[in-house]
Amino acid sequence: MNSMMLAQLMQDLQDPEIMREAQKMMNDPSFQEQMKKMTESQGFKQHMQASQDMMKDPEKMKEIESKMQDRLKEGNEMLAKYKEQEKEHLEKEKKEGGEAEKEDGDKKVAAKKEETEEAEEMPDIPSLNLN
Repeated sequence: MNSMMLAQLMQDLQDPEIMREAQKMMNDPSFQEQMKKMTESQGFKQHMQASQDMMKDPEKMKEIESKMQDRLKEGNEMLAKYKEQEKEHLEKEKKEGGEAEKEDGDKKVAAKKEETEEAEEMPDIPSLNLN
Protein backbone atom coordinates (compact mmCIF):
# COMPACT_ATOMS: atom_id res chain seq x y z
CA MET A 1 0.00 0.00 0.00
CA ASN A 2 1.50 3.31 -0.97
CA SER A 3 1.62 6.27 1.38
CA MET A 4 -1.17 8.20 -0.33
CA MET A 5 -3.52 5.22 -0.10
CA LEU A 6 -2.68 4.87 3.59
CA ALA A 7 -3.50 8.55 4.18
CA GLN A 8 -6.79 8.21 2.27
CA LEU A 9 -7.67 5.12 4.30
CA MET A 10 -7.05 6.97 7.55
CA GLN A 11 -9.28 9.83 6.38
CA ASP A 12 -11.98 7.41 5.25
CA LEU A 13 -11.99 5.78 8.68
CA GLN A 14 -13.05 9.15 10.08
CA ASP A 15 -16.01 9.44 7.66
CA PRO A 16 -19.26 8.41 9.42
CA GLU A 17 -20.98 7.48 6.15
CA ILE A 18 -18.18 5.13 5.12
CA MET A 19 -18.14 3.59 8.58
CA ARG A 20 -21.94 3.00 8.42
CA GLU A 21 -21.48 1.21 5.09
CA ALA A 22 -18.64 -0.86 6.56
CA GLN A 23 -20.86 -1.79 9.50
CA LYS A 24 -23.63 -2.91 7.11
CA MET A 25 -21.12 -5.01 5.19
CA MET A 26 -19.76 -6.61 8.36
CA ASN A 27 -23.29 -7.48 9.51
CA ASP A 28 -24.02 -9.29 6.23
CA PRO A 29 -24.12 -13.08 6.85
CA SER A 30 -22.28 -13.84 3.59
CA PHE A 31 -19.46 -11.49 4.62
CA GLN A 32 -19.30 -13.12 8.05
CA GLU A 33 -19.10 -16.54 6.40
CA GLN A 34 -16.23 -15.39 4.18
CA MET A 35 -14.39 -13.94 7.17
CA LYS A 36 -14.85 -17.16 9.12
CA LYS A 37 -13.35 -19.17 6.25
CA MET A 38 -10.45 -16.75 5.96
CA THR A 39 -9.67 -16.69 9.67
CA GLU A 40 -9.69 -20.48 9.80
CA SER A 41 -7.13 -20.76 7.00
CA GLN A 42 -3.61 -21.86 7.92
CA GLY A 43 -2.00 -18.90 6.12
CA PHE A 44 -4.07 -16.41 8.11
CA LYS A 45 -3.26 -18.13 11.40
CA GLN A 46 0.46 -18.10 10.60
CA HIS A 47 0.38 -14.42 9.67
CA MET A 48 -1.49 -13.51 12.85
CA GLN A 49 0.97 -15.47 14.96
CA ALA A 50 3.93 -13.72 13.30
CA SER A 51 2.25 -10.33 13.88
CA GLN A 52 1.65 -11.12 17.55
CA ASP A 53 5.24 -12.25 18.01
CA MET A 54 6.50 -9.05 16.38
CA MET A 55 4.32 -6.91 18.68
CA LYS A 56 5.91 -8.47 21.73
CA ASP A 57 9.22 -6.76 20.87
CA PRO A 58 9.00 -3.13 22.09
CA GLU A 59 11.90 -1.99 19.88
CA LYS A 60 10.32 -3.51 16.80
CA MET A 61 6.99 -1.85 17.68
CA LYS A 62 8.68 1.55 18.00
CA GLU A 63 10.34 1.04 14.62
CA ILE A 64 7.07 0.00 12.95
CA GLU A 65 5.17 2.89 14.53
CA SER A 66 7.82 5.37 13.43
CA LYS A 67 7.75 4.04 9.86
CA MET A 68 3.96 4.18 9.84
CA GLN A 69 3.94 7.79 11.06
CA ASP A 70 6.47 8.76 8.38
CA ARG A 71 4.45 7.05 5.66
CA LEU A 72 1.25 8.68 6.92
CA LYS A 73 2.86 12.13 6.91
CA GLU A 74 4.20 11.54 3.38
CA GLY A 75 0.81 10.23 2.26
CA ASN A 76 -1.05 13.22 3.68
CA GLU A 77 1.29 15.55 1.79
CA MET A 78 0.80 13.56 -1.43
CA LEU A 79 -2.97 13.52 -0.93
CA ALA A 80 -3.10 17.27 -0.31
CA LYS A 81 -1.05 17.88 -3.45
CA TYR A 82 -3.31 15.57 -5.47
CA LYS A 83 -6.47 17.28 -4.20
CA GLU A 84 -5.02 20.71 -5.05
CA GLN A 85 -4.16 19.53 -8.57
CA GLU A 86 -7.64 18.03 -8.94
CA LYS A 87 -9.22 21.31 -7.80
CA GLU A 88 -7.11 23.29 -10.29
CA HIS A 89 -8.01 20.86 -13.07
CA LEU A 90 -11.74 21.11 -12.30
CA GLU A 91 -11.59 24.90 -12.21
CA LYS A 92 -9.73 24.94 -15.52
CA GLU A 93 -12.19 22.48 -17.02
CA LYS A 94 -15.13 24.53 -15.74
CA LYS A 95 -13.63 27.70 -17.21
CA GLU A 96 -12.90 26.01 -20.54
CA GLY A 97 -16.29 24.32 -20.40
CA GLY A 98 -18.01 27.69 -19.98
CA GLU A 99 -16.11 29.02 -22.97
CA ALA A 100 -16.88 25.86 -24.93
CA GLU A 101 -20.57 26.16 -24.02
CA LYS A 102 -20.54 29.76 -25.24
CA GLU A 103 -18.88 28.63 -28.47
CA ASP A 104 -21.37 25.77 -28.80
CA GLY A 105 -24.20 28.21 -28.22
CA ASP A 106 -22.81 30.53 -30.89
CA LYS A 107 -22.47 27.59 -33.29
CA LYS A 108 -26.05 26.49 -32.59
CA VAL A 109 -27.34 29.99 -33.26
CA ALA A 110 -25.36 30.14 -36.51
CA ALA A 111 -26.61 26.70 -37.56
CA LYS A 112 -30.21 27.65 -36.81
CA LYS A 113 -29.78 30.83 -38.84
CA GLU A 114 -28.40 28.81 -41.77
CA GLU A 115 -31.32 26.38 -41.57
CA THR A 116 -33.75 29.28 -41.61
CA GLU A 117 -32.02 30.89 -44.61
CA GLU A 118 -31.99 27.57 -46.50
CA ALA A 119 -35.65 27.01 -45.74
CA GLU A 120 -36.51 30.49 -47.03
CA GLU A 121 -34.58 29.84 -50.25
CA MET A 122 -36.36 26.56 -51.00
CA PRO A 123 -39.32 26.91 -53.30
CA ASP A 124 -42.68 25.62 -52.18
CA ILE A 125 -43.31 22.28 -53.78
CA PRO A 126 -46.93 21.22 -53.86
CA SER A 127 -47.72 17.78 -52.63
CA LEU A 128 -47.49 15.24 -55.41
CA ASN A 129 -50.32 12.77 -55.48
CA LEU A 130 -49.41 9.87 -57.74
CA ASN A 131 -52.82 8.12 -57.63
